[in-house]
Amino acid sequence: MQFEAKFFDRSEAGRELAEHLREFAGRDDVIVLALPRGGVPVAYEVAGGLGAPLDAFVVRKLGVPGQEELAFGALASGGVAVFNEGIVRALNLSEARLQAVIHREQRELERREELYRAGKPSLDVSNRTVIVVDDGLATGATMAAAVKALQQMGPKEVIAAVPVSSTQACEEFYDQTHARCISAATPEPFYGVGMWYANFEQTTDEEVQHLLTKQNDDVKSRAKGNTS
Repeated sequence: MQFEAKFFDRSEAGRELAEHLREFAGRDDVIVLALPRGGVPVAYEVAGGLGAPLDAFVVRKLGVPGQEELAFGALASGGVAVFNEGIVRALNLSEARLQAVIHREQRELERREELYRAGKPSLDVSNRTVIVVDDGLATGATMAAAVKALQQMGPKEVIAAVPVSSTQACEEFYDQTHARCISAATPEPFYGVGMWYANFEQTTDEEVQHLLTKQNDDVKSRAKGNTS
């Protein structure tokens, strides 16, 4: 079966997504958070189009031991944990096994944050409009975990934004979070995020670091120009 890609790459997808987010352009209260790694090139274009600061928001799935694809929760930037109490109870997981997974994923989360942020503090989301960006929404589980974590940090509003998603994923995401989901395209049948990109190569850690630094340097330059 042949598919016609909707986007050449994540950068083109980000530019198109930014057009669907014009209501947020030029607002001082808006920040853009990218889900690494694939969400960063998309979010870079969104943040540039809106004139907003950009940061990475790392989420690590907590997989059930021996059934790692089944998540009993997630850890997110800012030290927030979200748990699926139903799964924890149903599988009767011991505290020791849960903590072993949590500690392992916490170490990886901290490693990635240090790598991407290079010691700089994370953006403060309190009383801000936060747009969380990924390269697509297939199941919505990672995005839902990110948004639930952010909702505990006192933002004005949290919005999920992706270039492409399935209609079902957006609906299930809303059921879990009651947050808006903005998608530039919702093709049916969906099949998978990568189907809709001509170039869906993996984003490297080096690219993540470069784009985060570049966008925030641009924001600082514009702010300095406006006050001079």
